[in-house]
Amino acid sequence: MSANPVHYFGIRHHGPGCARSLLRAFDALQPDCVLVEGPPDAEGVLAALLSEQMQPPVALLSYCPDEPQRAVYHPFAVFSPEWQALRWALLHQVPVRFIDLPVMHQMALDKAREAAEADAEVEEAQAHAASKTETAHAPQMPAAPADAATAEAASTVENAAEAADASAAVLPDPQNPQDAPAYRTDPLNWLAQAAGHADGESWWNHTVEERGDGEELFAAIAEAMTALRADLGEQAEERNPDNARRELLREAHMRQRIRDAVKQGHQRIAVVCGAWHLGGLQAATKASADATLLKGLPKLKVQSTWVPWTYRHLTSASGYGAGIEAPGWYEHLWLCGQQAEANPSAPPARTIGWLARIARLMRERDLDCSSAHLIETARLADTLAALRQRPQPGLEELHEATRTVLTLGDGSVLHFINDALLVGQKMGQVPPDVPTVPLQKDLEQQQKSLRLKAEAFERTLDLDLRQPNDLARSHLLHRLTLIGIPWGRISGTGRSARGTFHEVWSLQWQPEFVMKLIEASPWGHSLQAAATARSLDRAHKAATLGELSELVNQALLADLGDAVQAISRILENRAAVSGDTLQLLEALPPLANVFRYGNVRQTDTGLIAHMLDSLILRAAIALPLACSALNDDAAQTLRGNIIAAHGAIALRDAEEQTQAWQRALRQVAASSQTHELLQGLAGRLLLDAHIWEPADAAQALSLHLSSGAEPLKAAAWLEGFLNRNALVLLHDAALWQLVDDWLCGLGEEHFVHILPLVRRTFSTFSASERSDLGQRARQGVRPVQAVASAPGWDEELAALPLPFLRTILGVEV
Repeated sequence: MSANPVHYFGIRHHGPGCARSLLRAFDALQPDCVLVEGPPDAEGVLAALLSEQMQPPVALLSYCPDEPQRAVYHPFAVFSPEWQALRWALLHQVPVRFIDLPVMHQMALDKAREAAEADAEVEEAQAHAASKTETAHAPQMPAAPADAATAEAASTVENAAEAADASAAVLPDPQNPQDAPAYRTDPLNWLAQAAGHADGESWWNHTVEERGDGEELFAAIAEAMTALRADLGEQAEERNPDNARRELLREAHMRQRIRDAVKQGHQRIAVVCGAWHLGGLQAATKASADATLLKGLPKLKVQSTWVPWTYRHLTSASGYGAGIEAPGWYEHLWLCGQQAEANPSAPPARTIGWLARIARLMRERDLDCSSAHLIETARLADTLAALRQRPQPGLEELHEATRTVLTLGDGSVLHFINDALLVGQKMGQVPPDVPTVPLQKDLEQQQKSLRLKAEAFERTLDLDLRQPNDLARSHLLHRLTLIGIPWGRISGTGRSARGTFHEVWSLQWQPEFVMKLIEASPWGHSLQAAATARSLDRAHKAATLGELSELVNQALLADLGDAVQAISRILENRAAVSGDTLQLLEALPPLANVFRYGNVRQTDTGLIAHMLDSLILRAAIALPLACSALNDDAAQTLRGNIIAAHGAIALRDAEEQTQAWQRALRQVAASSQTHELLQGLAGRLLLDAHIWEPADAAQALSLHLSSGAEPLKAAAWLEGFLNRNALVLLHDAALWQLVDDWLCGLGEEHFVHILPLVRRTFSTFSASERSDLGQRARQGVRPVQAVASAPGWDEELAALPLPFLRTILGVEV
């Protein structure tokens, strides 16, 4: 037995080779105490690791109850060395502890830093304003002598400098050119460069994770990382003094916890930590120095629990600082290693198993992948590994072989491998008895009762709102959206083809939604209560009637009856004193949607109908005045609101309100003060509603497109009248001839001026409409009377097929 009871195991977070070697080392050492780099605040929930319902990937969530937005995640996968160390200790009933700097201190330090940065910004702004004022009033004023406040500030700076001297020996100077080469994002890149690899990720993957040679591996890791840290300088990666100090505090706390374990008499202490920290933990630092460094650290109240995690959130692409490139590949390595240990005589499953998974994915997508293809791919991967002097094919060899044989060099065909295999779509689960907030428990209970499982991959859910279970699912998803948890997003509705009874959702659960549930807990202990309170809060803060109207719609979709009534009253009170026509128009479409589809959701829409009728009348009265004295941009904005409001009023289909709106459109179409774009739009809406006859439209067209009208105004009227729909031109020969006469009668200068406007108008038509217009133009203008006259035919000849048609249709004379 070594004289030193402490045994260090430097690992890389989430490394299957490290995890496999660590278990072998533990079996040989049989430690009587296991210390793991992790948050001591979470030691109370470690027992949950042994539950059968605990399925990684999972994460330790530590958060501040008073400020839920302050939270820290510590993820674990089944192949994470820390996870395996914790389970080994719990299974063998060996004391296990986390030794990293507690989260309660780290969060408090973050909060203090944020406050200091905010104060510094305020002081800088005040100093800048004061200097500008001083320069303007007394540019020649000499510098004043230092006062007591200045002397005190100087003393504070001096004391801070003295405190920093203690760590000067280990902190690089960012301004020193000798320290500049030491700055790096990944220390493994230096070793990879020396070994001839492209980057540290591929080097570590090949050297450590794809091998896992046993306990001797850790001696090699310790030697390499200690030498690397000594050459680069301790904390050389941190050019930010705050981050550098945080690392010093973390390692000081870890050393203190290791000393505590030694004092307790443990003889075989296993310390599992990130390999970069080995040099710091084994440094000859006095306990008194560490105690001084850690003395007086601020604290915040912290709670911890377990939450499900996903492989996608383990990747470096997700922004996770300790992320890896291919969690799915690492899981494959771990499982293959477990199988090899369980059955040493079995053939290596790494290559065959990986290629079998690729083959299954390709065949699911109807891509050619025969057994002969797989055999040739495996042979090529083995050959590449032999040429590169590697014992087994790694990810690089398998990828090259797959691209060469299975896709004939076309790597784009295998884009799905990245999501399905390299990253993976696995999502973990945690036992139901882990600490949770009441809101989270309510959601989990509803998910279970509605058979709506949280899954990491994206899937489509088609809800039939006539079914009670599907209607309840819809209410749940809408309530989550209201409290800021977009588990589902509506990707479409079936109204056009399947009635008003369908909602099509796209669902994908994200691990951070658990944190959002905690943040939403102050709104209520149940999802219904939280969504109601959150909706009312948003209603009181809403700036426009349109926002309130949309909130009413969302509350109805979420089946929040109390919220619908309360927000409706707020909307009605604000509308009664609002003179903003634009806001009135914006409020109509959401309310009309509530009224039109409320019966599908078994909701009483009487209150909505009353409020909608009131808003329609107010909007109709205000519309003519709102359409006058507008510039082009304002007219374009109001145009969209008028079209949307017109559709909403059609949904309401109330005689009094419809007539009031049509009277307003008549005033807009006839007023010379109205912007020409809106005049044309009002005319088109009246024509579509059969309030205008074709003769009225022809008269208005002739008036606004006459030779005396300004070309730019005429073009704006025509744009509004056509309203991005060419059918009125295609099916009305009189209107076609009027437009044609107007264009042909323009002078060259006027035509050049209006050409961009006319082109913009016609560009809004669909491709088929433009094609029909072009064909109609090539045919020339047909005389109106020719179109209106009845075609001539031979009645006797036309009557000949009638007996045959009666026989086919079964019509008796």
